[in-house]
Amino acid sequence: MDIQAAVIREEGGSFEIEDVTLEEPQEDEVLVRVVGSGVCHTDMIVRDQLYPTPLPAALGHEGSGVVEAVGSNVTSVEPGDHVVMSFDYDDTCPSCRDGHPAFCESFFEHNFSGARPTDETSPISQDGDRISGRFFGQSSFATHSIATERNVVPVADDVPLELLGPLGCGIQTGAGGVINSLDPQAGSSIAAFGAGSVGLSAVMAADVKGCTEILSVDLKENRLEKARELGATATINPDDVDDVVETVRERTGGGVEYALETTGVPAVAEQATESLTQRGTLGVIGAPALGTEASYDVNNLILNGRTITGIVEGDADPQRFIPDLIELYRQGDFPFDELVTYYDFEEIEQAVEDSENGETIKPVLRMSDV
Repeated sequence: MDIQAAVIREEGGSFEIEDVTLEEPQEDEVLVRVVGSGVCHTDMIVRDQLYPTPLPAALGHEGSGVVEAVGSNVTSVEPGDHVVMSFDYDDTCPSCRDGHPAFCESFFEHNFSGARPTDETSPISQDGDRISGRFFGQSSFATHSIATERNVVPVADDVPLELLGPLGCGIQTGAGGVINSLDPQAGSSIAAFGAGSVGLSAVMAADVKGCTEILSVDLKENRLEKARELGATATINPDDVDDVVETVRERTGGGVEYALETTGVPAVAEQATESLTQRGTLGVIGAPALGTEASYDVNNLILNGRTITGIVEGDADPQRFIPDLIELYRQGDFPFDELVTYYDFEEIEQAVEDSENGETIKPVLRMSDV
């Protein structure tokens, strides 16, 4: 079928909406009419080729929409269903079998190769020329998307479908980083370094978990204000203090029990490590260029019993976790809609610019009505 997709053709290039051809779904695939798709930092790092998805490519990996057709082997969804599209995985490796698909051994092939892992084909082309069209198993910067039965999550129709796409990656990552990975106990302290959509989702999740000291660290005052609205008990702007680490320690009586690094900046990861108290745990989420290194004092880890752990997609099983987040939203305990600003699909470059300069926390592109 003929569709429109936002295509990146060169490193650092712009998203150009083009007419392309989308294949029919294969036996395990699902055709989704995209209603909304969140804009995420990961789209930007692939645009800039810090992660090597082959170009030209249609990106987008926080899509929501309506199922229009399914392959012959698909049984969990049918045409007309509302779905959120999340990351893809093989469902067969040890991590997947243990309920941790975010750590799938084939995660890169399923999400960054731009192709079906089984035969290395792409469902998107233009005049016979291949366009990478399986980004995170969806490439949802488009009017229609080919996903798999694995990475479409059925959702009820009593919540705004155009709002739900970011649950597939950014919101899920921040919330899951707290709820699933760090799992802080009620009454504990936590600091989220970075107050974008991931960091602010972590703030909301920390509030849900009953943390009594929730610090948000960011350079943007508008984001720190939003953090306070969403549950942060204190905020820190590094431009306003002499030493971020000492400020965290002063405000928490010696450091935080948990920290989450969401910026992808090595120096910030180092600060987050030093902000921990004894036996504290740092979860690292922010994704810099491949090969980026950060340093730390080994004895500070050993003598203080600190832990550093990597987190992908909030260590979430989307089929279970996304419905849980939606239920928290229904109950008023997880108001992630306050992070969202909507843009028409044709405004994608403006949405990207507003995201990168910090004016918008979570842009969501609207492709069609429900």
